[in-house]
Amino acid sequence: MSKYKIIVNPTASRGAGEQAIPHIERMLNEYDLDFDLVRTERPWHAAELAQEAATAGYDVVVAVGGDGTANEVLNGLMQAKRVSESASQREECAMGILCVGRGNDFAYGMGIPIDLEVGCRALAQDHRRTVDVGRVAGGLYPEGRYFGNGVGIGFDAVVGFEAVKMTRLTGFPSYIVAVLKTVFLYYKAPLAKIEYDGETITQPSLMISIMNGQRMGGGFYMAPDGKPDDGTFDLCIAHEVSRPRIFGLIPHFMRGTQATQEPIKMEQARKVVVTAVEGVLPAHADGETLCTTGQRLEMELLPRQIEIICPSPEDVE
Repeated sequence: MSKYKIIVNPTASRGAGEQAIPHIERMLNEYDLDFDLVRTERPWHAAELAQEAATAGYDVVVAVGGDGTANEVLNGLMQAKRVSESASQREECAMGILCVGRGNDFAYGMGIPIDLEVGCRALAQDHRRTVDVGRVAGGLYPEGRYFGNGVGIGFDAVVGFEAVKMTRLTGFPSYIVAVLKTVFLYYKAPLAKIEYDGETITQPSLMISIMNGQRMGGGFYMAPDGKPDDGTFDLCIAHEVSRPRIFGLIPHFMRGTQATQEPIKMEQARKVVVTAVEGVLPAHADGETLCTTGQRLEMELLPRQIEIICPSPEDVE
């Protein structure tokens, strides 16, 4: 029987993580799963707990929280994987996600519904897919940090920073309000050099999204056709535009139709380097701050790195 380590961020979505614990324990017991549950106590604690669990022989580590918790668990598992490979071992640990966060974009990109009951059933059914993982170096992480959903540079990073400050709103509405605020806070784009797979673009770039998943901000489809197992990033690059034009683009990002708009360039690549020629680069990875005044970020896609437990296609139809 598989052993599960359940890592809960009790403060996720203003305490929704803590409130979900009895419900989760009841459902996992009903499925007769062998699990231990632990709460995080500080930033990066989930990464430490995930690495410890993988090293201790757990078969599955489950992130219970939002995108930040999932990102930390991913980093812990990837670190454990790197250590085991350097020791010529092949001890692999799968990852699960139960959604109680604000945006849940990481889970969405992996095909995991927000519904906790469906998520717990998926853990019991143990349907898996092997997915790619991104690695970004720069800003606060010169040695690198892993990501599962995407890196956002520029406008969408500032939107995320503003959404975190909200105390009365959560979920997608908080991001909508944050977008409206950011239009007035951040509209002068840096001059950025974007290098990807032999191509180079130098332009004032309002936003640069490097996606392994599909969406950010709980409902903005930066890469509507993105797949986390196709061996490539999907890039969404937006040239600087006026404030009124930003407002006009928002509905397109909500529908995933921005590729039809002139200031948007959609590409695919496995390696991306973004350098600030003038100005600075605010950036996040899976919603976690990479930098607020960065100068250079390097992103690389690592194919087929980790197994993710997700519902089978039949279970979500």
